[in-house]
Amino acid sequence: MRKLQSTEEFKQLAADEAAVFMFTAGWCPDCRVIDPIMPEIEEKFGDLVFVSVDRDEFIDLCGELGIFGIPSFLAFKNSEEVGRFVSKDRKTQEEIEAFLTKLPQ
Repeated sequence: MRKLQSTEEFKQLAADEAAVFMFTAGWCPDCRVIDPIMPEIEEKFGDLVFVSVDRDEFIDLCGELGIFGIPSFLAFKNSEEVGRFVSKDRKTQEEIEAFLTKLPQ
């Protein structure tokens, strides 16, 4: 999974790609639980670009997007938000895949 480098990169990916942003932090135990399953999920949903966003590095962006709990997922396509799986609860592989399956093609 690629790591977000700048707010400008976020805007570009959201505009140009079908992108799923995973909001996370190094200190988040629930985020570490899903890290090992993400490569399999990325492989299953190869038409999407997955981007890791460090909540502590991009706290202002998280505030603008209403991301207050992590891990959380936000999907964009052509600069439009097309899906949101945002909560402070631990997420299972099944829940993440169900969220991704419901995204518009």
